[in-house]
Amino acid sequence: MAEIRLPKVEQGQTKIRNVPIAVTPEGFWCCPSPVGFQKTLKSQKPLNKPKPSSPPPQVTAHKKQIPVTEKKPMTTPIKPTGTYGDQRTFTPVNHGISAPVVPERVLRPKVEHVPRNVAIEYGEPGTSDMKVILLGKQGFCVKLSVHKKVLMEHSCFFTDKLSGQEPGLSCLEIDDCEDVESYVETVGLMYCKEMKQRLIKQSVSRVLRILKVAELLGFNSCIQSCLEYLEAVPWVGEEEEDKVVSSVLRLQGEGIGVTPVLKRISSNVTNPPNDTISHIMELVLKSNEERGRREMKSVVLKLLRENNSLPSYGGPADVFNETVYTLSRSCLDSLLSLFKQAVELEPSDKSMDSREPVVKQIALEADNLSWLLEILADRQSADEFALMWASQQELATLHSKLPIVSRHHVSCITARLFVGVGKGELLPAKDTRQLLLQTWLQPLINDYNWLQHGCRSFDRKVVEEGIGRTILTLPLEDQQSILLTWLGSFLKAGDNCPNLQRAFEVWWRRTFIRPYSDAQGNVPQSDSSMASKQQD
Repeated sequence: MAEIRLPKVEQGQTKIRNVPIAVTPEGFWCCPSPVGFQKTLKSQKPLNKPKPSSPPPQVTAHKKQIPVTEKKPMTTPIKPTGTYGDQRTFTPVNHGISAPVVPERVLRPKVEHVPRNVAIEYGEPGTSDMKVILLGKQGFCVKLSVHKKVLMEHSCFFTDKLSGQEPGLSCLEIDDCEDVESYVETVGLMYCKEMKQRLIKQSVSRVLRILKVAELLGFNSCIQSCLEYLEAVPWVGEEEEDKVVSSVLRLQGEGIGVTPVLKRISSNVTNPPNDTISHIMELVLKSNEERGRREMKSVVLKLLRENNSLPSYGGPADVFNETVYTLSRSCLDSLLSLFKQAVELEPSDKSMDSREPVVKQIALEADNLSWLLEILADRQSADEFALMWASQQELATLHSKLPIVSRHHVSCITARLFVGVGKGELLPAKDTRQLLLQTWLQPLINDYNWLQHGCRSFDRKVVEEGIGRTILTLPLEDQQSILLTWLGSFLKAGDNCPNLQRAFEVWWRRTFIRPYSDAQGNVPQSDSSMASKQQD
């Protein structure tokens, strides 16, 4: 059994509390948990308070005192010594001097300012041939009773430090240990035959800490076992994955083989082919299962939005955009074909059983186009889509020949385009904006009542603002023509028609107020020009 020795500084006396620590059958100590270390530190807090009932100590030649070497700061990271082990375990030392030692009394600080050093010992001192002293933060000290042969067989660090030293060297001190606990466990793993079995019970964060210490000690077999563990264990969350990758990349920079671990996050192909993402999008577009298609559209759209600030997976942005436009044209051709098929159905056959498959396909293709438009709008590349949609005069004509329940999904695409133009997400040319309004504004007005009550994602205020702003981007004459046509529809339908009152007010001021002011301002200029002509 090994021991934990905790010094208790109490008015000049040192008391040691021995706590047994179990040693594993393989011969190394059980690594303490972080909670155990914290409890050990907390248990020292009341030790600094002097007991009022205890009498003042009698100073004798055999008095137990903390060596002066403990009070000096350690400046050398690694310091071999032959007697530090006895000093750090606070063995009574006979200094061979008389009782009244004035210089020592003057140099000693007050009891409340004495550092709370915690001395913990692991291993079996009776069978070991050397000690390793680990000095951590807050005066934390750990003494390891180890075997020089074991350390030199497993660690390049200990080999370099111990090979050139005298045979009588019995203690090695390591200062400024950031993670004493991981040092203890890593040295303990040098006595373990099956490190993988020992690591399998640990968390990823703990193994990363062990890996860092193993790297510092040059413990190659432990490094390999940690990498095998990290290659097999799941990484939970982005934060944990980032920590693993950063640790592995650090090892890679030092020439250590880490390829199996990195294969989880990288491919041998530098630039994945563009047809990979195209294939994914085709699978989503062709899915007939409503829930799966809807969820995967949301996921793919979210992932593409995260990548908008990075180079696209398929290479240049125009290559990816062309892929999306190819899929859009295919969906648009399919939608036009379905509209023709729905119109050609027998007028007498009005049963929903015969129309239902076509209606479902129309809704599916319209939803696909809305999804592709959303992708292009996020990438600020939907201008060509606006032109493509504005040029669908045949589809707009067929739109009026179908029941509203079958066609209203198409008006959602029109509404999204108006919203995009109104928000500045799309910047199509003037002719495209004018053609878009001429072709699709009236079909949208015809479906407006149904969209308000039958489409959950339809936001009336946003759509009306988008339509009004789109109209106001046109020349004043075109604004007047479109708004007067809208006025006639609004006065007949009321709430069943888009409310473009704000756009109407802006057009009114532009037409009847601002031109008058401009004319007033242009009078002096015209008079001066006439006067100059008369002088000529």
